[in-house]
Amino acid sequence: MHGLGNDFVVIDAINQPVSLTPEQLRLLADRHLGIGFDQLLLVEAATSSTADFRYRIFNADGSEVGQCGNGARCFMQFVHEHGLSRKTTLLIETAGGPLLLTRDAAGQITVDMGVPRLEPAEIPFIAPVRHITYPLDVDGVQLEIAAISMGNPHAVVLVEAVDKAPVAELGPLIESHPRFPDHVNVGFMEIVDADTIRLRVHERGAGETRACGSGACAAVVAGRLLERLSASVKVLLNGGELVVSWTGAGHPVLMTGPATTVYQGRIDL
Repeated sequence: MHGLGNDFVVIDAINQPVSLTPEQLRLLADRHLGIGFDQLLLVEAATSSTADFRYRIFNADGSEVGQCGNGARCFMQFVHEHGLSRKTTLLIETAGGPLLLTRDAAGQITVDMGVPRLEPAEIPFIAPVRHITYPLDVDGVQLEIAAISMGNPHAVVLVEAVDKAPVAELGPLIESHPRFPDHVNVGFMEIVDADTIRLRVHERGAGETRACGSGACAAVVAGRLLERLSASVKVLLNGGELVVSWTGAGHPVLMTGPATTVYQGRIDL
């Protein structure tokens, strides 16, 4: 499946036992020797009585992470297509916190990504006090970043033009910066106008992807905190468009976009 070109292997772990080692995950992620994906998603039974399902996310390097917004839309579409639930609204458990998913009649899926976390310790990011932006020394280059958690950590860098942004060079350096103890996803944001941004994202453990839902949310939050963006923003990614809405402090971020099934198959490990 894919959400704006951010591609996933999605596995039903309710009707079959699934236990994958990091080595098996890396093999599956290999686009030459396996299937290839940015993340692998597991659809599991909920562990609490209040949730409908449990949602687990694994990166191409075999590591497990807490959140993936584009993957959440694919999760909802997968559950619908496979008849695992006929509900149009689902509450799902993730390692990054609960998610509320809604699917409309046209197949567009809205993800309630929850309230953004801005305190450095909650991201986690090493800083003495909370600010809107922070100076960051990256291999001798002085950058100004916003640091935000959307269930996973994000650094957002404001750039003049995303086409010229040094994503391949700075992305890995910021991802593994010592001030981000759990590593970080890195968004390079160009503000077109108050209602539109362009965005490229280097995802931790995956590299640059064609789209990143939680990264789009983090970028809009950063732009809103800088008083540069309106409450509803069109996010233009290499893979397509998302609409992200945030009314401000204490309120959840809402992300709306498509999810597409590419093919189904089997693989022997």
